[in-house]
Amino acid sequence: MPSWRQVTGLFIGFVGSLVAVAGIGYALVGVPDVAKAANAQNNVYYWADGSQMVATGGETNRQIIGYEKIPASMRYAVMSAENKTFETDSGVDPVGIARALFNMAKGGQTQGGSTITQQYVKNARLDDQSQTLTRKFKELFISIKVGANVEKEEIMAGYLNTAYYGRDSYGLQAAARAYFNKDAEDLTDSECAFLAAVLKGATYYDPAGNVAVDPVNATQAKNTKRVVERWRWILDEEVKDGRMTAADRAKITAFPKTQNPRSNTALSGQVGYLVDLAKGYLINNTDKTGITADQLQQGGYSIYTTFDKKKVAALEKAVTKVRKANIKPKERPDTDTYVQFGGASVDPATGAIKAIYGGEDATKHFTNNADTTGAQVGSTFKTYVLAAAMKWGVRDPELGATQAQDERTQVSPESIYSGKNKLKIENYDGTIWKDKDDKEWLQRNDGDESYNAPSFRIDLREAMRVSSNSAYVQLGMDVGLDKVRESATDAGLLDSSLASADFPSFSIGTSDPSAIRVAGSYATFAASGKQNNPYSVEKVTSKDGTVFDHQKIAKAKQAFTAQVADNVTDVLKTVVDDGTGTAAQLTGRQVAGKTGTTDGNKSAWFVGYTPQLSTAISMYRMDDDGTKKNREFLEMYGTGGQEKIHGASFPAEIWHDYMEQALKGVPAKKFPTPEPYGEVVDEDPLPSPTPSITETEEATPTPSPTPTDEIEISPSPTPSETCGTFDVNCDDTGGTETGDTDEGTTDGGVTSSPTPTESEEESNGNANGNGSGGIFG
Repeated sequence: MPSWRQVTGLFIGFVGSLVAVAGIGYALVGVPDVAKAANAQNNVYYWADGSQMVATGGETNRQIIGYEKIPASMRYAVMSAENKTFETDSGVDPVGIARALFNMAKGGQTQGGSTITQQYVKNARLDDQSQTLTRKFKELFISIKVGANVEKEEIMAGYLNTAYYGRDSYGLQAAARAYFNKDAEDLTDSECAFLAAVLKGATYYDPAGNVAVDPVNATQAKNTKRVVERWRWILDEEVKDGRMTAADRAKITAFPKTQNPRSNTALSGQVGYLVDLAKGYLINNTDKTGITADQLQQGGYSIYTTFDKKKVAALEKAVTKVRKANIKPKERPDTDTYVQFGGASVDPATGAIKAIYGGEDATKHFTNNADTTGAQVGSTFKTYVLAAAMKWGVRDPELGATQAQDERTQVSPESIYSGKNKLKIENYDGTIWKDKDDKEWLQRNDGDESYNAPSFRIDLREAMRVSSNSAYVQLGMDVGLDKVRESATDAGLLDSSLASADFPSFSIGTSDPSAIRVAGSYATFAASGKQNNPYSVEKVTSKDGTVFDHQKIAKAKQAFTAQVADNVTDVLKTVVDDGTGTAAQLTGRQVAGKTGTTDGNKSAWFVGYTPQLSTAISMYRMDDDGTKKNREFLEMYGTGGQEKIHGASFPAEIWHDYMEQALKGVPAKKFPTPEPYGEVVDEDPLPSPTPSITETEEATPTPSPTPTDEIEISPSPTPSETCGTFDVNCDDTGGTETGDTDEGTTDGGVTSSPTPTESEEESNGNANGNGSGGIFG
């Protein structure tokens, strides 16, 4: 056993060693220079051709101001929010340091300094932002030295001059300009409390939202709720701390109004949306890019994007042409206000995003319409149903559920289904599908049309051409909606953007993926089944060389066999050649595509591709002021002077005009000739002679009514009032009628599912961008 003298000696020696180490550490560190911290660099973004697009951030949006120009209310707000004892403490928080060290020892996330002094030291040390134990110890010694040698006024001014407030704003003066377009010394008590709240983390506290970074949790609505709550809390804390009187607090009732987040004119037009996409891609793929949000904010990067300058301009021009010629909110305020267009163009060979249309102007309209918006895709979803039926096959109704999953029949596009309006939808085993209220599902076709009466027999190619809802809803049930969902994600859609697959209508587009993801998923078929995730950054360099190179991580997967993908393309080619998508025909080029319109005429799409380029165009009306919890999609009856909007109208026109220019000078290529595939499955919905496949292919569907002939949806009369021997709309069993009757011959509309639970509604919304899992929803 060691003697007490030995124990005492060891203890004194250990403590002495710590003191010596601390003394050496203290002596070796210096006080940070705020002026050097202000020299943050720009990030420079480049077009695909290497020419400069824009430079953002850096010292152009940073300006050091003296302590005397910082409002007392700003200092008070920050102290009440972050460091109540700032004026009397030593500058370090031992408890906070111990917590950070403990977290690092566990391998968890480190935490920032818990005092204003420590935060100032961290902000000022731009040369080292690594999350390491060495850095933490170094900052500890620097904070101790700063606390002992620097006046509190200088520390406060240094912190507020180096802090990041979002919107590429470093320092209080830049933040005052970015949010309120005024000098810092003119900020009100309310505005100071707001900026103190934003310091908590601009990504989640800027009321404009930051969906490019986090499309799920950083929406306008969620950020606004978050920042308002913290703003109120800070004001109340100031009263508790004696830094504001209760009377002055009572006068502050209205949340301060902030200006738009893109006041930088260099980010006007489409540039702001492009920059957001590129930033979001880098930040949301940190594991691949090696670039964190903090590092990107510090600047110094050259970011080479995939965006083709000419294609971006051509897409914007095509949208602007349609908008100016047709959308007139002053003449038709009830139908033409809140009209939005979105679009994205993807290279099938690589997944590179070549162009987007995010809105009229990134400095005026802040939601990127090319990313997740919540607009349902309608009948464009039928493509994934066909792909699922060909890849996985339909189940045998004679087998049990488990065995039927394994023993399937892969279908041919010539397979026969029913084109009957108000078709009674069945489960794969022939039993009638019923909802939770025990009601049957009667699938309506667009315009209440039945095809090929009286037999109603229609092959899948023809059903896609005329966009028959009944055929594809039943096909989805036969395949299994789980496989339809898997087909959609195999093609490139994010599972988080897909609606509930508990209802038959899932097969006709109740989901709301982004235009980027839809274009990317159709590009999978253009590439004969090879799927590439859409991306927006090719390469990133800094003073240290290449930081990120997409080519090193690029990896395509074979989502569908070439046989399946090429047959899907061949069916979609029929849609453009002689179906609902004829408006998208291009001069001297083969085109495959699909129109889509949703229930209530609240959104319309055209998605199509050539072998070289895949493009999706969306159109919708949405009443959204940026603060509403639930954005409301509005009907488009009468919009643009048309009785109704459908995918074959304005979206197809935009697609056509853009693609003609985007492919100008590019040699035309033909799609691969599809090999025969699958078996002809015959649903045989009604007893009737079986026509040959040739007869079915050549059969002409019953013409849909013209717009003047269409009627509004209304309660159906009883069977006794309407049923004749060969009445196509007769059904004497009752049930739930679903489907859109609003589009005439143009396209099949989406049918509304029964109202989901609140949690389902959230999951079916915008989970882009550009959300994320990647940033594109």
